[in-house]
Amino acid sequence: MSSDRPSVDRRTFLKAGAAGLGVAGVAAERAGAGEAAVSMPLKTEGTREVASVCPYCAVGCGQLVSVRDGQIVNIEGNPASPINEGTLCPKGAATYQLVVNPQRITRVRYRRPGGTAWEERPLDWAMDRIARLVKETRDATFREWWESTGPDGQPIRKRVNHTLAIASLGGATIDNEWNYLQAKLLRALGVVAIENQART
Repeated sequence: MSSDRPSVDRRTFLKAGAAGLGVAGVAAERAGAGEAAVSMPLKTEGTREVASVCPYCAVGCGQLVSVRDGQIVNIEGNPASPINEGTLCPKGAATYQLVVNPQRITRVRYRRPGGTAWEERPLDWAMDRIARLVKETRDATFREWWESTGPDGQPIRKRVNHTLAIASLGGATIDNEWNYLQAKLLRALGVVAIENQART
């Protein structure tokens, strides 16, 4: 007696059954993991969300900063931002480590002029020293007038108000607001050589 149904031997049947059980087991495990994840408390529970902007490049991706008891506990993309719609690049996703990191350097290493050894100094000391040296350098090299001779041999005198002894190089890890203020400050000081690695 013939049949149109395909014949299945015992080995094929067992293989198919084992594969089906495996798929069912994985599905049950994933369902259980999903239930466990939902029942776990969120790390942002009880926090206040503050809208912010990623401090890295000039794209301006929106971020949500979760704050609890005056401490940042999480930073993630802001889904309400029309720029990034909640997504962040690897640098933006690691912003939390920029502000909350036990390995963050809070002191500077300083080598005296002519010295061979590095010394650790507080950050406030370094900032005061930089400010003092900038003022001393500007005062010593500031030029108000530029004088020369024109093609007709007549003297030329132009107001320049600049110093060529100071230069500035910014970077992409400096946020846009600071880059703007830095450029304003340097131009007010008369610095001519102003450049930025990210050209913001």
